[in-house]
Amino acid sequence: MTAPLTPPPPPHDDSPHQVRQAPPPAGAPVAGPYEQDGPGMKTEVREAVLITLAVALSGVLLGLLWWWLAPHVPLVGDQVDKSWVVYLKDTEGEQAIGVDGTFALLSLAFGAVSAVVVFLLRRRGGVPLVVALGLGGLLGAVLAWRLGVWLGPTSDVIAHARAVGKGVTFSAPLKLGAKGALLAWPLAGLLVHLGLTALFGPRDPEIPYPGGETPPHTG
Repeated sequence: MTAPLTPPPPPHDDSPHQVRQAPPPAGAPVAGPYEQDGPGMKTEVREAVLITLAVALSGVLLGLLWWWLAPHVPLVGDQVDKSWVVYLKDTEGEQAIGVDGTFALLSLAFGAVSAVVVFLLRRRGGVPLVVALGLGGLLGAVLAWRLGVWLGPTSDVIAHARAVGKGVTFSAPLKLGAKGALLAWPLAGLLVHLGLTALFGPRDPEIPYPGGETPPHTG
């Protein structure tokens, strides 16, 4: 007696909706979850240099604003035994603190604005861009400080007192007493840029499961 001839069963397929794809041709780039995206390192370094220069040069505007908005410290000259002495007209005044505070507040504002502009121009971020933002902010703060001192009254207060005359009030040189204010710009820029990147920066794509399956929900 002969057994009936039956066709062999089809190969077992765990997913009836699975679609088999043909292998890519030889020499073609293989796309995957770790595929490189964004500009190359040379492009990032070039952009970082340009950002550093642009942020640093904006320190000219900060220096002008500091020189214009900073309060004046009044001094008075007097002549004692044919020698000139200079002293504060208002010994209890807080103008010197206001000079440092004005620089710090302006630097914080410049740091926040520069971070927003850099983020809008290049949302993808990167280490070179962050370094450029911090370094440019520091250079811009130093440039603003030196420019404000140069634009302000002369540092030779004795000569200035002689020029205006005895008992006449004149402004003290523009000084930055708290040198830590130079860090306000780069710190504000880095913190604001970090917050913008965390809130609105691009997200990494999720890695798909093999076969197009949906990952199981846990919880």
